[in-house]
Amino acid sequence: MIYGAISGGVYALLALGFTLIYGVSGVVNLAHGSFYMLGAYMFFVFGASGFFGSDPMLASILALIVAVIFVGAVGSITYRLTIHPVIGNEIAMMVVTVCLAIIFQQLMLLGFGASFPRVSWPKGSFLLESTSIWGVSVEYSLILAFVVSLVLFASLLVFITKTKIGKAMRAVSQDREVAMLMGINTKRLYMLTMIISAILAALAGIFITTSIEKSTGPWLWFRPLALSLTIVILGGLGSIKGSLLGAFIVAYAEKTVAIAVPEGGAIVGVVPLAVIVAVLLVRPKGLFGKRVEMEE
Repeated sequence: MIYGAISGGVYALLALGFTLIYGVSGVVNLAHGSFYMLGAYMFFVFGASGFFGSDPMLASILALIVAVIFVGAVGSITYRLTIHPVIGNEIAMMVVTVCLAIIFQQLMLLGFGASFPRVSWPKGSFLLESTSIWGVSVEYSLILAFVVSLVLFASLLVFITKTKIGKAMRAVSQDREVAMLMGINTKRLYMLTMIISAILAALAGIFITTSIEKSTGPWLWFRPLALSLTIVILGGLGSIKGSLLGAFIVAYAEKTVAIAVPEGGAIVGVVPLAVIVAVLLVRPKGLFGKRVEMEE
């Protein structure tokens, strides 16, 4: 129950970025997992460089901030140069984003090699200490990941439903042409959405690799992409509340398989793919599915 809840909270953050960019602009961003990977890599690079001083905890916090800003900038540039020119052509968009994911993979392979040090919070940090919840030992880093993920999820939900920019995003998701006639600059809105999506993926990458899975490598992008696709398909494309529910369903499904099935830990990565197949066969629109509509 505890570890499923923690994983579900962080998975929701990961899937929210995918849902957001699809719901607003209709972009099926298959490079979403690459921003997750870049977040983990950049957090390690900036944190281990010593650039932010000798205090390891302060250096890690600053490294996290700089890493997500860096990934947001990369998301902005890649969107402008590669995705924006093919918006409206779904096949071209999927091909372009898959190619982007492979390019990022190879760049990480060239720059850091096939093996990469484990990403973690600094030694001696209180985040590596544990506390007991219902008799279960839980690291403070897991609690931090869970709390921050849900706070960010709730904050973005408020942003989308209450702010002028958020309402513009919802308007564009429902009818792009009418939104343009009302004076909404869709190009800038799409760019902003891509930046937010990349930042959310980077944050999820940092929290998951430092707290839950603790693994990195140039092929790290595929699993978060599979998780994102599974969650948004299960919850319904473009549905924010569906992403939250879908994240917890997938997280608990993974934990159940890992605990209840012999050698379940070795096949837990198959769970998201099995969920995708089952949902597409039984309920193709997902639990709250409408094609493109940013729902609360």
